Formats: sequence, C-alpha cells, structure tokens
Amino acid sequence: MSRLGAEEGAGSSIKVLLAEDQVLVRDSFKMLIDSTPGMVTVGEAGTGGEAVRLAGRLRPDVVLMDVRMPEMDGIEATRRICGSPHGSGTRVLILTTFDLDEYVYASLRAGASGFLIKNTTAAELLSAIRVVAGGEALLAPTVTRRLIAEFLQRAEQAPAPRPLDGVTPREREVLTLVATGLSNRDIAEHLHLTVGTVKTHIGHLLAKLRARDRAQLVIAAYEAGLVTSPSRSDRR
Repeated sequence: MSRLGAEEGAGSSIKVLLAEDQVLVRDSFKMLIDSTPGMVTVGEAGTGGEAVRLAGRLRPDVVLMDVRMPEMDGIEATRRICGSPHGSGTRVLILTTFDLDEYVYASLRAGASGFLIKNTTAAELLSAIRVVAGGEALLAPTVTRRLIAEFLQRAEQAPAPRPLDGVTPREREVLTLVATGLSNRDIAEHLHLTVGTVKTHIGHLLAKLRARDRAQLVIAAYEAGLVTSPSRSDRR
C-alpha cells in the first residue's frame, strides 16, 4: 500500500519518492533521507504501479526505484514515469541487489539517471540522490564499460548508426568523452578547455540530441558509433 510523506514544509529540499516492496528496507531509506538536511521523503510505494501513480501526483525530484517489485517492475515503472508529460522534472535512481548487465542497460534506456547496487554506503546513496536531483547522471566507469559491451554484442543486429545532425566536431569530441565516463573536469583537462566551456557544449548536446540528461547522452554516443571496443579485461 502506498504511503504519503510530509509534502508540506518540503520547501527547497530534494523531494524523494521511495519505490521499494520490502517495508523494512523502505523504512530504513526513509529514516536516512528524512534525517538528512535538504532532503525529505514525500511518498512511499510498494509496487511499480503505485510508484507511477504517486510520481504523477507528487512530482518528486527523485524516485529511488527498486527493480524487482510486484504488479510492475521498476524498469517499466521508470519508462512510464520518464515518458509522462508530468515527469519532466522527475529523475529516477535505480537501486537493486542484482548487479546484472541487462538491468543496467534496460534502466538507462527506460530513462533512469543512475544505477546503484544496494551494497552502497549511506553516504554514497545520499550523494547519488543529490547528483541525480541536480540533473546529472550517475554513471560509474564500470557501468559505462558494460553498456559499451552490450552495444558491441548487438552491433550486427543494430540499425544504422544514429545521425548526429547539427553536432559540431568539438561537440562530438565532448560526447565521445562523456561516453567513456569522464567527468566535466576530466573532459576539460583532456581537451584543454574550461569546465564552463565543457558545460556549455554538454548543454548544446542535450538540446540538439533531445536528451533528458547525461545518461541519455551516453546512449546517444553509443548509438552513433562513437565508442571503441573495450579490452577483453573490460568485458570480464
């Protein structure tokens, strides 16, 4: 059963919707989030369907989404939340006990802005919520390598590379580096640019490619064929 949180008084706090079928785990997340300055739990859902309905009603900044839930799995719920006309300001952070490639790929394709395993620390989880709420994507290099391997495995069946209409050569360079998992600062150092200039290029890429966030830029880069084959060690 869904439970609404303290909507009033949320102010400028990051509003979080919890989507987790295990009540004990959900309560733990709620205690952690509500005891953290600048964050508040605005709702709780025990099924994917409830998560979709509450996201539409409460307009949270971040949905902390489990993958395996009754009624509708977290990936389908993510797809519906991110595809809703009311979901443009809501980011989804996938949190699961299952470290499977298919979940990483499917979650990002569905529109998730991040993916974490439940053995993460409390500090890492809170940091991830802040990053995702700020419009960035949480993409660890290991996740990036998995996505590259996934695209390579599908290459023979894949359609023609996605066109990058209107993207300048410099923006292509930035997009390629985003796809490798580099931060804005790392990209700036690599290309001898300022961090502000890198942010400007990324803003242009988001607009030109109609990408929701950095995670979708990564997907766009792979689909455009801008990535190179990872080494054998990366695929293990």
